[in-house]
Amino acid sequence: MKTLWLWTFALVAILMTSCQKDDDSYSVGKFWVGFGIIDKSGPNTFTVLMDDGSVIYPVAGHYNGDWFDDDSRVLVNYTIVDDKKVDDTNKEYYVKINSVRKILMKGIIDITEAIEDSIGNNPIIVRDAWMSSNQLLNMELRYFGNSEVHFINLVKQPGELTAADQPIELELRHNKNGDREDVLFNAFVSFDLSAIMIEGQDSVSFIVRSVDYQGNESTYEGTYKYVIAAE
Repeated sequence: MKTLWLWTFALVAILMTSCQKDDDSYSVGKFWVGFGIIDKSGPNTFTVLMDDGSVIYPVAGHYNGDWFDDDSRVLVNYTIVDDKKVDDTNKEYYVKINSVRKILMKGIIDITEAIEDSIGNNPIIVRDAWMSSNQLLNMELRYFGNSEVHFINLVKQPGELTAADQPIELELRHNKNGDREDVLFNAFVSFDLSAIMIEGQDSVSFIVRSVDYQGNESTYEGTYKYVIAAE
């Protein structure tokens, strides 16, 4: 199993909020925060397709295209400098990047005896969960730790899925790697749900289960709608 860092950071009250345009101009004192996907057009240049459907074009600020691979999941804090193309069907902006952070994004793993130990079964707190417009399952998590790398995975039982299996049972698993539980950390993770696609359907219902530090089960029920690219 590929080892991935789970980036952690304190939440801010303005997460995923937006500011309004005043007097047909943008203020350098305003900023937006949201999730998106990196689209690299060159070694050091990229755009970000935001979850709200807008596209931002960095022209200034603190960033380096070398920091990210194509299709990386990111959380971006940015200031709009000017419109690039804004109409009824397009929302494209030139922006100054104030900060950008890579977010853990991964798929669903089939759980087997061979990987049961590495997947772990430690408690995890799910503060929020939602499906974004790009059909990623996003979760805001909390867990206790200290200095070790923690692993987060979304797992299912192996085998072919059928319509009768709905809602598909998924489990959020946490491996603290023997870390001490001294500090409460916050983190975000996004999951690609394509592993639960069922042939002949355009959507699948699912349920995610997890267990917190008091032994209480948390559940999230959702629908994964297949994203079909236009020809």
